[in-house]
Amino acid sequence: MNARTAPPTSHAFVNADTVVRSARTVIATEAAAIRALESRVDATFVQACEMILACKGRVVVSGMGKSGHIARKIAATLASTGTPSFFVHPGEASHGDLGMIQPDDIVLAISYSGETDELLFILPAIKRQGIRLISITGNPKSSLASQADVNIDGNVASEACPHGLAPTTSTTAALVMGDALAIALLEARGFTSDDFARSHPAGSLGRRLLLHIADVMHSGDDVPRVPVTATLSEALVEMTRKHLGMTAVVEPDGRLIGVFTDGDLRRALDDDGVDLRGATVAQLMTRGPKTIGSDKLAVEAAQLMEKHQIHALLVTDADGRVVGALNIHDLLRARVV
Repeated sequence: MNARTAPPTSHAFVNADTVVRSARTVIATEAAAIRALESRVDATFVQACEMILACKGRVVVSGMGKSGHIARKIAATLASTGTPSFFVHPGEASHGDLGMIQPDDIVLAISYSGETDELLFILPAIKRQGIRLISITGNPKSSLASQADVNIDGNVASEACPHGLAPTTSTTAALVMGDALAIALLEARGFTSDDFARSHPAGSLGRRLLLHIADVMHSGDDVPRVPVTATLSEALVEMTRKHLGMTAVVEPDGRLIGVFTDGDLRRALDDDGVDLRGATVAQLMTRGPKTIGSDKLAVEAAQLMEKHQIHALLVTDADGRVVGALNIHDLLRARVV
């Protein structure tokens, strides 16, 4: 039989003050519960962290219902912050998925009541393998907490639900405790932003921390460059062919002398004292331009461009020879900016 649902309420009968008061009560109730968790971060919490740090396997997080959704999130957070972890559904575990849990693993079980049948049913099999168990419950005397090596207290004064039935405050508390575990472990491991980026290569942080200049720059024949003896016309042809809005001006051995940009051209056109027909690019170029090394992060190029209000950069080696070039569009395509 389907559960009876409440009939839709007409917008005309919604009392705005009641809605606002209800929402604020929920937030205040859950905020108070989170503040109460601070005092629970004690020797027991430290013991749980020590167990996980000493674990040679993975942290297997499990929970049923709403606690299961929280468990999935905690597993994902642990995995992305340096603690190998995954979620196992306790119901599926008793039908074969228990084989995913190995003796070197640790199980982190989440149940507010501590009496979730699906979790209790698989505990004997877990115990027989010598797998250590950490629980997050609201009742330290519950069956789950009693069988755990360490129980983290996630008790709350009340649910935010006015009937005291829907898991709200209790699931928030479990989530916060899971986040506290993950971040405490992250810091204990010395997990850095570079480590984080390696597990998030497709994210914006991954691109910012993993993508180097060499990955996005133009190189070889695609780099616009002209000799110091080039005429203005030759420089303009090179700029047009390479589509970067500038060209490097180099010595015969490839060392950079200056750069000639669209801005330099506009300034020359506005200067009545410049003979455009007879001018050489050396007369109009910008000497000592901003450059960057190919081993630098692409995000550093973006920062350099923003700081100096320029739209392109030349890439040079340790001897000052031009090895590449890039502009703001290359960074946009790479989604660095």
